[in-house]
Amino acid sequence: MNITSQIKKPIQKDMELFERKFYESMTSKIALLNRITYYIVNRKGKQMRPMFVFLVAKMLNNGRLNERTFRGASVIELIHTATLVHDDVVDDSNRRRGFFSINALWKNKIAVLVGDFLLSKGLLLSIDNGDFDLLRIISVAVREMSEGELLQIEKARRLDITEDIYYEIIRQKTATLIAACCALGAKSVSEDEILVEKMRNFGELIGMAFQIKDDLFDYTDEAIGKPTGIDIKEQKMTLPLIYALNNCSDKEKSWCINSIKNHNKDKKRVKEVIQFVKDKNGLHYAEEKMVYFQHQALNLLQDFPVSDYKESLTLMVNYVIERKK
Repeated sequence: MNITSQIKKPIQKDMELFERKFYESMTSKIALLNRITYYIVNRKGKQMRPMFVFLVAKMLNNGRLNERTFRGASVIELIHTATLVHDDVVDDSNRRRGFFSINALWKNKIAVLVGDFLLSKGLLLSIDNGDFDLLRIISVAVREMSEGELLQIEKARRLDITEDIYYEIIRQKTATLIAACCALGAKSVSEDEILVEKMRNFGELIGMAFQIKDDLFDYTDEAIGKPTGIDIKEQKMTLPLIYALNNCSDKEKSWCINSIKNHNKDKKRVKEVIQFVKDKNGLHYAEEKMVYFQHQALNLLQDFPVSDYKESLTLMVNYVIERKK
């Protein structure tokens, strides 16, 4: 059994029910929309977000879920899918996870409208059922994700990101969504705000580790479906690079920044930058930070009684930093 099947095992039936409910939540009277949403549902990825919602809810509620948990998971998937559809338009991207993107198949105008439709479906699912507390958690996450993207764009132009700003960007861009899933799972079954905040924090720590792992992939030659050096070509400031730039001579720094700004299409130069980051211990430093966030997340699980759900969440935390893609 592979690790994702192992993690999913205690919530297998819930995930199957969720998929049906999620598909139903997307339906429309417009045939074109239904064709597109059918396409979206059938090219789903690992579904980590609903898995976090269900595992946290079940761990806190003696293995029981309620309708609010399912609605919360559907809303977060609807709204997140809307942001991905819009992202592909913004990035002018033709593929997502090996499939054609919506904008590649149906053009930008339709993709933006589909994103708007999914967003409104998510909002209405919460409003119609009075789940304002859950909607608030999700809305804060979407706001932070947008702010994180814009902060990254603002800073990337100057290539002078400090480590603190980098953490703020990845906290908003990546960690905030996993944090929202965990908070939402908790909130759907508990009114205890301290517990909800604890699970939000747990999700945030996993998200930080997850993003640093992604940064490290840019420097490894393993087959991960993402070519090496792509972040450098896109002038993205990642943790290994930030560390290297903060721990080198002025001459090395100006060479590296010049390489990224003006020679990022030159394969040989990109390889040299990758080697430079490795030589300056950038990868080792980033790995240490990733493990630090992993341990912090695992510490937050310690107080909960032993259960299959806690076991799956522990596996999930470890999977995040051990995954190969």
